[in-house]
Amino acid sequence: MTELEQIKEDLVTANKVLAYHHVVDSFGHVSIRHPSNPNHFLMSRARAPNCVEVIDITEFTQEGDIVGHNPGKPYSERFIHGAIYEARPDVMAVVHNHSPNVVPFTVQGKRKFRPIMHMCAPIGTDIPTWDIAHKFGETNLLVTSMDMGRDLAKTLASRTVSLMRGHGSVVVGKSLRDVVFTSIYMEINADMLIKAYALGGNDITPLSDGEVAANTKGRAGFTYERGWENWCRLVDRPYFPAAWEMGPGFSKTDPTG
Repeated sequence: MTELEQIKEDLVTANKVLAYHHVVDSFGHVSIRHPSNPNHFLMSRARAPNCVEVIDITEFTQEGDIVGHNPGKPYSERFIHGAIYEARPDVMAVVHNHSPNVVPFTVQGKRKFRPIMHMCAPIGTDIPTWDIAHKFGETNLLVTSMDMGRDLAKTLASRTVSLMRGHGSVVVGKSLRDVVFTSIYMEINADMLIKAYALGGNDITPLSDGEVAANTKGRAGFTYERGWENWCRLVDRPYFPAAWEMGPGFSKTDPTG
């Protein structure tokens, strides 16, 4: 199997894993930067994520144009992905979702969206909300042009996450495993945060900047592979192992040699 073939298989897996964890349902999408052409990206045609197959994987330019194999209608919001890849050379994968426990945080400011669980640390402590109406007026809230995508990418800036008012969120990562991991635990964190606010109002203790940095720095192959292998089994998909290296500060007792 070639590198590109394996990446396509993993992209199918990512779609099904995100659907299994209720990050996406019939809508939402995940992409990965093309391994040999950084100005292109790979993403399914417009299909419910749990239904995606390898034949659906399509190559796009950053402007959202299809390259080569054309299996059908593309997602109308592919411009989210193209604009972020254009603006962020460090980003290797993108998820756009309507994660149900996250959406309530996009439409009010009384209760801020914060990381309260260590597994969700990479979302950071500075999470903006992009409001499409600020520049584009009253729309159906969908990001259907590069102009809209670039405006969203500007709000995201160098962060991992941006909320989208009345819509959902966008999550970026340094790999497909990374962005799936963050997206899953972001939804779990949102559910826990709603419960914490219900119990304590604003009297909660979110992760500090230092704790976010330490957790993010320590996330490496051992963590990713442990999750990815399990999720592959849950959705009956092939597991292609990657490095199981430990991140710095993972354990004070494990051998370092």
